[in-house]
Amino acid sequence: MAWRHCHTAGRVAAPDGQEDDNSPMHSTAGSALHPFESLTPDLVLDALDSVGLRGDGRLTALSSYENRVYQMQLEDGAPVVAKFYRPERWSDTQIQEEHDFAAELMAAEIPVVGPLMLNGQFAAGPPQGEFAPSGGSDPRSGGAWGPRSLHHFGGFAFSVSPRRGGRPPELDDGEVLEWIGRFLARIHAVGAKRPFVHRPALDVQTFAIEPMKWLLANQMVPLDVQTLWSERCQQAIDLIAARADMAGATGQNNSNTSGIRQLRLHGDCHPGNILWTPTDVAVSAGPGPHFVDLDDARTGPAVQDLWMLLSGDRQQQTRQLGMLVDGYEQFREFDRAELALIEPLRTLRLIHYSAWLARRWSDPTFPANFPWFGSSDYWKGQIQMLEDQIEAMDQDPLIV
Repeated sequence: MAWRHCHTAGRVAAPDGQEDDNSPMHSTAGSALHPFESLTPDLVLDALDSVGLRGDGRLTALSSYENRVYQMQLEDGAPVVAKFYRPERWSDTQIQEEHDFAAELMAAEIPVVGPLMLNGQFAAGPPQGEFAPSGGSDPRSGGAWGPRSLHHFGGFAFSVSPRRGGRPPELDDGEVLEWIGRFLARIHAVGAKRPFVHRPALDVQTFAIEPMKWLLANQMVPLDVQTLWSERCQQAIDLIAARADMAGATGQNNSNTSGIRQLRLHGDCHPGNILWTPTDVAVSAGPGPHFVDLDDARTGPAVQDLWMLLSGDRQQQTRQLGMLVDGYEQFREFDRAELALIEPLRTLRLIHYSAWLARRWSDPTFPANFPWFGSSDYWKGQIQMLEDQIEAMDQDPLIV
């Protein structure tokens, strides 16, 4: 099933048979300028200069759809990565809560790439030595650099992180999976210490019910497939509500899944958000996995950060999950009841993905990179995937 390999919203290829340059979505894109169209290279460089980072003129746009991300070479040759947040997606308070979570993880010596603490009134350049802040082990204690990780310039919120290189992890290697599992357990141990106050939960309402209603209300689903898609979507939602305790969002407790603990998560832990450094490569950050992009951090069950690392048939997924859990349980117990949530979580992501694409269509990046979206063929493919997921949710969960 094509969806099982579409883990990354914004980084997936078109599902089979859905490359359609005549998608009706093309006619819905408005003519008004999108806010990101004003984010020029000069504005990016001026924004970085405002926090004391002087570039040597080399600026590279990195792959990102939800935000805009750039790598800049500083005058001393060191690279940094600047993220400009999509306007009106997160509040400053929610972004800061993400940054604070990253700081907690880094303080626990977990290899998460979090934002630097910079202060715009200083222009002498970043701290030396991998941008390590002075004043103690707390990543937020920036000494003379001040306490801020979130900055504003030209109408945009932005942050700056050190650049970390790496390659995709080899997920068919059991040792790699165990290594990732150990660090996920450590991330969750920190995440379980306190809840998010401002960031939302992963639940049925926001990832399925509301997206379905929005797509139908805004007539995003073609009439020739609208009835069947909405029926299958509702059928899937009913199954999720009946079978999975999604952070209390449905107000139901199922005997198979009730009592599952909710904690702060990475939230979008697919292979593209893990940078792997081989053990035979000498780098100051150390070998193994480095976790990036906490932009989707939210509250949910621990298994949310594991299932997107699974691929292949049931036997392959069982083996991969077993390796992840073997590593995970070296640091933290894994609740086997959460295995029943894997297919419901996959289904939520499937429904949410279509609404995400539709809501972003005024951003020119989306029509250019997803020309197949919105056609009848696309929605027929979604119907088939929903039917596959309905069948999958009726099967017994994986066992490890």
